[in-house]
Amino acid sequence: MKRLRAMREPLKYVQGKDAVKHFYEEMNYMGKRWLFICSNSGYKACHNGIEESFGNEEDFRHYEVFGGISSKGEVAKFQKIVEDEHIDTVVGVGGGSAVDTAKATAFYTHTHVVIIPTVAATDAPCTGLSVIYNDDGSFDKYLFYPTNPDAVLVDTQVIANAPVRFLVAGLGDALGTYFEGRASIQTESPSLEGTGITRVGMAIAKECYKTLRNYGKQAIVACENNVVTPALEAIVEANVYMSGVGADNVNCAAAHSFYNGLTSLGGHSAPHGNCVAFGTLVQLILEGATKEEFEDVQGFCLEVGLPVTLEELGITTKEQIETIAKNACVPGETIHNLAGDVTPDELYAAIVAADALGKAVKK
Repeated sequence: MKRLRAMREPLKYVQGKDAVKHFYEEMNYMGKRWLFICSNSGYKACHNGIEESFGNEEDFRHYEVFGGISSKGEVAKFQKIVEDEHIDTVVGVGGGSAVDTAKATAFYTHTHVVIIPTVAATDAPCTGLSVIYNDDGSFDKYLFYPTNPDAVLVDTQVIANAPVRFLVAGLGDALGTYFEGRASIQTESPSLEGTGITRVGMAIAKECYKTLRNYGKQAIVACENNVVTPALEAIVEANVYMSGVGADNVNCAAAHSFYNGLTSLGGHSAPHGNCVAFGTLVQLILEGATKEEFEDVQGFCLEVGLPVTLEELGITTKEQIETIAKNACVPGETIHNLAGDVTPDELYAAIVAADALGKAVKK
């Protein structure tokens, strides 16, 4: 029996300059008691604007700066706050880890959840899942939810004020969306949410890649100068909405498995999106992509400052590559959505080849 096809997305998506100043206007239907789980930078960037949005309203607001990683311990800590303070809505304010922590907290406590990303570094805000880590920082699991967030609110001036490296990382995370989705639909794999893949999901993933190619470089220039332009608005929508909804409704493949394998090394510092970008090049090698397609994607990476070599990710030894390849191919990893499946030996070879091609072009 074939799987039912389905589409998943946030119930509401709001994006624009100074959007945080409209938080209460857009979200007040969700209750009167709010817990804001903030990164350090998220609190600084959004607190005043959010407070301004409440005006003279007397809603209960608890702002809490979290520990920096979406770990099991952090989620448990926030669950207790929600229960003790009778919170109606959990709001994640910050990057991917703050977002994932808020979603997990809301799921376990049966509350509403709103996401306010302060960087466009990953597609986490719109997805119906969190990446949960062990307290030592190693990857634990994907935690899947029955629905996507109640709302996502993106202030593009906040994104423009953030360091440009976050926007670049978001381009890398979004880069994988189309190619991983294409691989998954070819093998009739389930979507990331476990349903059949829809044409709409695949269309969004394709439009995501098209938007990256058309506006990526212009958006980087806007961010470097802390201004909001149509190109930046387009890339924020691609990084946050198109990539998130696209990935949710297609699936991941080798690019994200490469990242998960890399986390097994422990202590890595390369951003998630940078790893996914290199993982996308590795996936193209595994698929036997044409010279033209590989060089097109590699060229985009070079244009926007995404890594094309292992050294740029801090990977320098044969043993590290072997560890990545072994852990990226464990049962349950999305690399198995590729046609013909992939062994650790095959992945090792593709990683080495992608790195060699990157070294050659950088010369």
